[in-house]
Amino acid sequence: MTDFAATKAMFALPEGMIYLDGNSLGPLPKAAGARVHDMMTQEWGKLLITGWNKAGWMAKPTDLGDRVGKLIGAEPGSVVMGDTLSIKVYQAVASALELNPTRKVVLSDNGNFPTDLYMADGLLRSLGDDYELRVVDPEAVANHLTDDVAVMMITEVDYRTGRKHDMKALTELAHANGIVTVWDLAHTAGALPVDLAGCKADFAVGCTYKYLNGGPGAPAFIYVAPRLADQVRPALSGWLGHEAPFAFDLDYRPGSGIERMRVGTPPVIQMTALETAMDVWDMADIHEVRAKSIELTELFIAEVEAACPMLRLASPRDAEIRGSQVSFSFEDGYAAMQAIIARGVIGDFRAPDIMRFGFTPLYIDEGDVRAAVAIIADVMSNKLWDRPEYKVRNKVT
Repeated sequence: MTDFAATKAMFALPEGMIYLDGNSLGPLPKAAGARVHDMMTQEWGKLLITGWNKAGWMAKPTDLGDRVGKLIGAEPGSVVMGDTLSIKVYQAVASALELNPTRKVVLSDNGNFPTDLYMADGLLRSLGDDYELRVVDPEAVANHLTDDVAVMMITEVDYRTGRKHDMKALTELAHANGIVTVWDLAHTAGALPVDLAGCKADFAVGCTYKYLNGGPGAPAFIYVAPRLADQVRPALSGWLGHEAPFAFDLDYRPGSGIERMRVGTPPVIQMTALETAMDVWDMADIHEVRAKSIELTELFIAEVEAACPMLRLASPRDAEIRGSQVSFSFEDGYAAMQAIIARGVIGDFRAPDIMRFGFTPLYIDEGDVRAAVAIIADVMSNKLWDRPEYKVRNKVT
């Protein structure tokens, strides 16, 4: 059984704060500071460039890839870390398109995170006017998996509402229509169980700074199904994806398997911090995390709806099709969220009117939920948000 009290004790959580924004940025593992300090002083400081061999820096992207892979149901050796999620989206979609060369359409939905749509649109514009990014309502994706679609690019859990797609059903339907699949797991990895291998997903991408707690700027990951790994051509053919990087050939030859999806130099300091977060994950069972997450979100919804009738649930009511977040809509949601944050409950706001709260059982428990609801109810019932200072928009909302 996962000991959630033990995992909570492994995070640095500020006194007097209830942190319900781990779906945007996870908190600091207590071990990270010392581990990173040791890496910088003992490895970078003393080994300098020999650290690439002696400290195993070059192997971190695949070693960490396998650790993340266990949480997303990936086969060993099918996940590699590095770069940003935007870069990994570009890589995955470009490679997927080349696997389906007679088709020109990438299908997505309007609940997808904007960067995925931006990256796909930019890629398709560079390929020519005959390519199309087709964006439909989330509920309509299945009906648009037609025989002119090359790639289905879907974020499994909607970043605004937490609505969850059925990965297995959509992947099966896509494959039945000759479509290659790309799944974005940004709001899935570390929030709920995933079975990439069992669902026969083709590609998947995700970040590690949210539920995985790798820290701001933590590296992204990309998954390529083993059956495709030696077929795909990496559109971003960086030197570390080369078959022999230190041969310094002028001609690119892709490395074997997932190694070819590496691009540039791995961010070793950030990966060291991520390792400490993965040490905490080694203590947890993702199925138990999901069960506890459902308990916490169900409690939160019931308590908020009882105390704050002015808030409207924007997330699915059915926990089975909801991720590990709860969103409420409110016309003055930005100001309300700022007032709530000022009282020590940290959530965030997503335009146009979404107040978003994340529930991460590794460090959030029932007591936190009840205490948070009491503060939210006070802010909403007494209109404490209706002050000028709470209506000034910050760059990051």
